[in-house]
Amino acid sequence: MKLAEYIGAIKSKRIAVLGIGVSNTPLIELLLQSGCSVTACDKSAREKLGGTAEALEQKGAVLRLGVDYLKDLDADIIFRTPGLRPDLPELLDAVRRGAVLTSEMEVFFDVCPCRIIGVTGSDGKTTTTTIIAKLLAAEGYTVHLGGNIGTPLLTRADTMKESDIAVIELSSFQLMTMEKSPWVSVVTNLTPNHLDMHRDMTEYVEAKRNILRYQSRDDIAVLNLDYEIIRDFAASVKGEARFFSRMGRVENGVCLEGNTIYAVKDGKIEPVMDASEIFLPGVHNIENFMAAFAAVRGLVTYETCRRVAGEFGGVEHRCQLVRTLRGVRYYNDSIASSPTRTIAGLRAFDQKVILIAGGKDKGVPFDILGPEILARVKTLVLTGMTAEKIKAAVLNAPGYDGSLEIIEKADFTEAVLAASAAAKDGDVVFLSPASTSFDRFKNFEERGNTYIEIVNGLE
Repeated sequence: MKLAEYIGAIKSKRIAVLGIGVSNTPLIELLLQSGCSVTACDKSAREKLGGTAEALEQKGAVLRLGVDYLKDLDADIIFRTPGLRPDLPELLDAVRRGAVLTSEMEVFFDVCPCRIIGVTGSDGKTTTTTIIAKLLAAEGYTVHLGGNIGTPLLTRADTMKESDIAVIELSSFQLMTMEKSPWVSVVTNLTPNHLDMHRDMTEYVEAKRNILRYQSRDDIAVLNLDYEIIRDFAASVKGEARFFSRMGRVENGVCLEGNTIYAVKDGKIEPVMDASEIFLPGVHNIENFMAAFAAVRGLVTYETCRRVAGEFGGVEHRCQLVRTLRGVRYYNDSIASSPTRTIAGLRAFDQKVILIAGGKDKGVPFDILGPEILARVKTLVLTGMTAEKIKAAVLNAPGYDGSLEIIEKADFTEAVLAASAAAKDGDVVFLSPASTSFDRFKNFEERGNTYIEIVNGLE
């Protein structure tokens, strides 16, 4: 089915779009331009939406805003925003009354004319997704990059050709209700995450498993063999299973032995490149590149893999070098919303750093972060709602002797300034919060941009 055909089929329906955000605003505009009747719903007050509210009304949307935006929801088709649970009582009531609950991403899978490579995991999703897209583009393919990475693709589906490739990042929230899987499905890793939204770890894992659940024998699964949970996924793979590992040889896929990345297929092992040639620092980025290499095998040459790996400078807000001032390097890792992500960032440096951490709690334990901070941090600056939990993880870590300097600041700006004041020539100041941004920022991009602004204002 083409996008125009889908819209034609729903044109006479009453449509509600839940969430007026990055992924849904273009969808609302597309539906309105096509003559559909659309009610745009959001828990935010009108003033918080700024000019977006008036712009959508001028285009014909009916707005339902504020805390009761889901009350007595009456529509034939409901588009759910990814961060909204599908089993909310208001949504279940609407479905019982006959409404169809869907999402921008689910419809994209229905109308996309080209092959889809999807990436999910707890950490490394965005970087791996971006690397795959860059590898394919460097090889000459027309690539459409989007999904949870920040770019909705549904509105562009009619411009895509069968020979193109869509590369999409998929969150657990998007995957929860998916009933289709990509041609190539990549699972980077799995650790406790988003437990403030998911009922428990089991629900989170099952949401991730959905990326594989609907594949066919003609499809490909790329799995991280170093995680036991992901190894369990292998039994349910219907098509080709490709693995990647930095711990040992794989039967089919990509592995790291010594400092060399190898590709393995049909019992043959071939060197791809030396891991030291990867421009991005950190073992986690070696894993990201191995996942990407496995995903594009047969599509991209090893020469292209080596060239892209040696040039790719990373994605904004992910171990991003902001500036060097008086010998101090300032890095922005605002994307790090979990302890495991912060640990990966800390391990990317060959020296102890000044760490700025803390934000909104999402229900994951910080125990594993404490020992890493003791081993890899010279000064810890804490701010935000999780400051006390991170501090407790450090104080309770084996080997804590009271020598680590811990600075606590309620204000984010003051925290950055305190980190800068503690830094000397040769130091690294590293924003890697291990928590989400929603205690004081709209998203991790706003948090990262605020950090960049503060750092660039230092004299």
